Amino acid sequence: MPSLVEPVPSSSRNPGIDLLRGLAIFLVVLHHIGLRIPLKKTMLAEVLPTRLLSALNFNGYQGVFVFFVISGFLIAGNSLRRWGSLERIDMRAFYARRFARIAPCLLVLLAVLSVLHLLGAQDYVIQREGQSLHGALLSAFGLYLNWYEGLTGYLPGGWDVLWSLSIEEAFYVGFPVACLLLRKERVLLPLLLIFAMALPWFLSSIEGNEVWKEKAYLPGMAAIALGVAIAIVVARWTPKAWVAWTFLGMGVAGLITGFIGLKFLWPLLHDGVMLLLTLSTALTLMAMHWRREAGASMRMRGLGWLRRWGQLSYEIYLTHMFVVTALVQIYKAYGENIAWGWLWYVPALPACWLLGTLVERWVSVPSERWLKVRLGLDHRVAAPSLAENASA
Repeated sequence: MPSLVEPVPSSSRNPGIDLLRGLAIFLVVLHHIGLRIPLKKTMLAEVLPTRLLSALNFNGYQGVFVFFVISGFLIAGNSLRRWGSLERIDMRAFYARRFARIAPCLLVLLAVLSVLHLLGAQDYVIQREGQSLHGALLSAFGLYLNWYEGLTGYLPGGWDVLWSLSIEEAFYVGFPVACLLLRKERVLLPLLLIFAMALPWFLSSIEGNEVWKEKAYLPGMAAIALGVAIAIVVARWTPKAWVAWTFLGMGVAGLITGFIGLKFLWPLLHDGVMLLLTLSTALTLMAMHWRREAGASMRMRGLGWLRRWGQLSYEIYLTHMFVVTALVQIYKAYGENIAWGWLWYVPALPACWLLGTLVERWVSVPSERWLKVRLGLDHRVAAPSLAENASA
């Protein structure tokens, strides 16, 4: 979720938001490993509650929606700081910055996946009826890979992660246009909130196609719209400290409840569970922004590694399936002993981090720097370890 806010100076980073983003990408990676080696079937179930193990393994989809809210918040917030108001957005600069951030990693990923398909590599060959390499490439470039999967079924894992990118970037194609047409924030803000609150209805209205229900445009865009809306709110309103603390408590409690209590909440809320998660994310982001503005460090000792995962979220999201696929192939070759399956997580997680770090160091940051110069944008970007991105 999987994107993509341009690198910013370290002084403007919010460690709390990095931490939240790190949690989200961590859950995505755990989910994709867990679909193949579920923790609840390993010997860990003898010492830990299966509800906790399931929460670790099966909240990846919810994690992507957390990313969507963060993405809208950061990108709209950066736009407000850059241009003063959303009605002053420079469309060319906005699109150029998005291209510089997204295109390098995406192009490299698609090239590698295409080569692996052509070589017939296990778990990388596109072979479902109605699917083809050129169809997958066109859908990835055209920002409709989610729709393509809805029509033809799941693509191999390395391709499948791009469904969220299609939703996110389709939103940002229209975002500056909507801002320039509507112009006034007093018009834009209510429309964004109405759109965001319709998320459960968007989900419940999709029946008969589970793939499309999971990957449809409108639910994901509703989450992004909520992030944009709260970016407008925090840019215009600074509340008293107790309000920020209240929002933080409510947001964290809502996230914990949504992630761990999904089994119990679903009979009561059904698709409204996703709205609970997006609203909880929004409250948490607002509180973290206000606390940061008040001078709080927002750092938690011992969690620097998770903040780093958040800083690398785009790179890890795009590349982690290479690690997962290799891990599962080795796991199967060694007999698929599920009791000891949890041990395979130990090398997989740092390997995902390492691959993300290498991609950031050798692809993301230098390519973005070069493109910004070529596109006439401000070429000053942060060091590789500080590059900021917003979602999966």
